[in-house]
Amino acid sequence: MEDPITANDLLKIVGALANPHRLRIVAALAGRRNYVSQLARDLNISRPLLHLHLQKLEGAGLVRGTLELSEDGKAMKYFEATPFSIRITPELIALVAENLTFDEPPPESTEAAQ
Repeated sequence: MEDPITANDLLKIVGALANPHRLRIVAALAGRRNYVSQLARDLNISRPLLHLHLQKLEGAGLVRGTLELSEDGKAMKYFEATPFSIRITPELIALVAENLTFDEPPPESTEAAQ
């Protein structure tokens, strides 16, 4: 049985997928793994930008990277999409919101500030 998703996990996942480049990366890795340089060429984005997006996706648990040595001894970082399935419903949001934590205090409402 899978561990239940937490509010913070859901926020990480939704935040990671809320970018067109990251959606394209997950789509490109669906069903196959690829190394960073080739993935950057396939998606027509720079390697530094790709690395930033891959870090966000990896932090959310949507992709994973492994470092491997090529036949000529060159280190190559491969990425693949991790299996995931999340059905976001109002009930799921209500359930996870009960345990929501804030990294910073939530903003005060405008009524309370006046």
